[in-house]
Amino acid sequence: MKLLLDEDLPVKLRYRLRPEHEAASVREMDWQSKKNGELLRLMETFGFMALLTGDRQMQYQQNWRNYALPVLVLNARGDQYDDYNALMPRIKAVLAQPNLPGGIHEINP
Repeated sequence: MKLLLDEDLPVKLRYRLRPEHEAASVREMDWQSKKNGELLRLMETFGFMALLTGDRQMQYQQNWRNYALPVLVLNARGDQYDDYNALMPRIKAVLAQPNLPGGIHEINP
């Protein structure tokens, strides 16, 4: 699955998603400071299938019925790599679901 890491996540998390998934960051794509709606449209255009973010407010900023893309909101204990990496088993379990539906999927410790 082709995944996009939002700009608030540590870029090196993408290596923990391999080899099962192809992951890129917002920074790599040069999409910093894009508004959520524009970012989601770009994701659809470039074939991304899910967004991983630490932005807990994202679920209140968009009408998710307009998008088929799943958004994994990572509710880590902190904002460091190790905090997000601790969620990796749960992240991978959600991404492994067949026909993962669009909308918000909260990943909690």
